Amino acid sequence: MKYLFSLIITGFLFFTANAAEKKASITVKTSIACDHCLQCSSCGQNINDKIRDTVKGIRKVKVDPKTNTITVSYLSDKTNPEQIKQAIAAAGFDADEVKATADAYEKLDGCCKAK
Repeated sequence: MKYLFSLIITGFLFFTANAAEKKASITVKTSIACDHCLQCSSCGQNINDKIRDTVKGIRKVKVDPKTNTITVSYLSDKTNPEQIKQAIAAAGFDADEVKATADAYEKLDGCCKAK
Protein backbone atom coordinates (compact mmCIF):
# COMPACT_ATOMS: atom_id res chain seq x y z
CA MET A 1 0.00 0.00 0.00
CA LYS A 2 2.84 2.40 0.82
CA TYR A 3 4.43 1.58 -2.53
CA LEU A 4 1.21 2.34 -4.41
CA PHE A 5 0.76 5.63 -2.54
CA SER A 6 4.37 6.64 -3.29
CA LEU A 7 3.88 5.78 -6.94
CA ILE A 8 0.73 7.91 -7.16
CA ILE A 9 2.41 10.88 -5.46
CA THR A 10 5.47 10.60 -7.75
CA GLY A 11 3.25 10.49 -10.84
CA PHE A 12 1.28 13.51 -9.65
CA LEU A 13 4.45 15.51 -9.02
CA PHE A 14 5.86 14.56 -12.42
CA PHE A 15 2.75 15.66 -14.29
CA THR A 16 2.41 18.84 -12.23
CA ALA A 17 6.02 19.81 -12.97
CA ASN A 18 5.52 19.26 -16.70
CA ALA A 19 2.30 21.26 -16.72
CA ALA A 20 4.09 24.16 -15.04
CA GLU A 21 6.40 24.66 -18.04
CA LYS A 22 5.41 27.84 -19.79
CA LYS A 23 5.90 27.39 -23.50
CA ALA A 24 6.30 30.39 -25.77
CA SER A 25 7.45 31.17 -29.28
CA ILE A 26 9.19 34.09 -30.95
CA THR A 27 9.74 34.87 -34.63
CA VAL A 28 12.82 36.98 -35.25
CA LYS A 29 13.50 38.89 -38.47
CA THR A 30 17.02 38.37 -39.78
CA SER A 31 18.98 38.57 -43.00
CA ILE A 32 20.14 35.36 -44.61
CA ALA A 33 22.35 35.95 -47.64
CA CYS A 34 22.88 32.44 -49.01
CA ASP A 35 20.27 30.37 -50.82
CA HIS A 36 21.37 27.09 -49.28
CA CYS A 37 21.51 28.00 -45.59
CA LEU A 38 19.77 24.90 -44.29
CA GLN A 39 22.54 22.74 -45.74
CA CYS A 40 25.33 25.20 -44.95
CA SER A 41 27.16 24.49 -41.68
CA SER A 42 27.79 28.17 -40.99
CA CYS A 43 24.18 29.25 -41.49
CA GLY A 44 21.25 27.09 -40.42
CA GLN A 45 23.23 24.64 -38.33
CA ASN A 46 25.31 27.41 -36.78
CA ILE A 47 22.20 29.33 -35.72
CA ASN A 48 20.60 26.20 -34.30
CA ASP A 49 23.74 25.13 -32.42
CA LYS A 50 24.52 28.61 -31.06
CA ILE A 51 21.00 29.11 -29.71
CA ARG A 52 20.82 25.64 -28.16
CA ASP A 53 24.35 25.80 -26.71
CA THR A 54 24.04 29.23 -25.11
CA VAL A 55 20.38 29.48 -24.11
CA LYS A 56 18.62 27.08 -21.76
CA GLY A 57 15.00 26.11 -22.34
CA ILE A 58 15.05 26.03 -26.15
CA ARG A 59 12.62 23.49 -27.58
CA LYS A 60 12.71 24.08 -31.34
CA VAL A 61 14.55 26.31 -33.82
CA LYS A 62 13.26 26.80 -37.36
CA VAL A 63 15.23 28.84 -39.88
CA ASP A 64 13.22 30.05 -42.87
CA PRO A 65 15.51 31.59 -45.53
CA LYS A 66 12.59 32.49 -47.80
CA THR A 67 11.05 34.85 -45.25
CA ASN A 68 14.36 35.69 -43.51
CA THR A 69 12.98 34.62 -40.15
CA ILE A 70 14.02 32.37 -37.29
CA THR A 71 11.22 30.94 -35.16
CA VAL A 72 12.21 29.67 -31.73
CA SER A 73 9.98 27.74 -29.35
CA TYR A 74 11.18 28.00 -25.77
CA LEU A 75 10.25 27.73 -22.11
CA SER A 76 9.50 31.23 -20.85
CA ASP A 77 10.46 30.34 -17.29
CA LYS A 78 14.01 29.50 -18.45
CA THR A 79 14.77 32.19 -21.06
CA ASN A 80 13.36 35.25 -22.79
CA PRO A 81 13.30 36.83 -26.26
CA GLU A 82 16.26 39.11 -25.52
CA GLN A 83 18.54 36.17 -24.67
CA ILE A 84 17.45 34.39 -27.85
CA LYS A 85 18.18 37.48 -29.97
CA GLN A 86 21.60 37.85 -28.35
CA ALA A 87 22.38 34.20 -29.20
CA ILE A 88 21.36 34.73 -32.83
CA ALA A 89 23.59 37.84 -32.98
CA ALA A 90 26.43 35.78 -31.50
CA ALA A 91 25.95 33.33 -34.38
CA GLY A 92 26.65 36.18 -36.82
CA PHE A 93 23.13 37.17 -37.85
CA ASP A 94 20.98 40.18 -37.09
CA ALA A 95 18.00 39.49 -34.83
CA ASP A 96 15.35 42.20 -35.17
CA GLU A 97 16.97 45.30 -33.66
CA VAL A 98 19.99 43.38 -32.28
CA LYS A 99 22.87 43.53 -34.75
CA ALA A 100 25.20 40.58 -35.37
CA THR A 101 28.46 40.77 -33.47
CA ALA A 102 31.35 41.74 -35.75
CA ASP A 103 33.50 38.82 -34.60
CA ALA A 104 30.78 36.24 -35.26
CA TYR A 105 29.93 37.79 -38.64
CA GLU A 106 33.58 37.59 -39.73
CA LYS A 107 33.63 33.85 -38.94
CA LEU A 108 30.76 33.12 -41.34
CA ASP A 109 31.49 31.55 -44.72
CA GLY A 110 31.69 34.04 -47.60
CA CYS A 111 28.36 32.83 -49.01
CA CYS A 112 26.65 33.68 -45.72
CA LYS A 113 27.74 37.31 -45.71
CA ALA A 114 25.64 40.05 -47.27
CA LYS A 115 27.00 41.16 -50.61
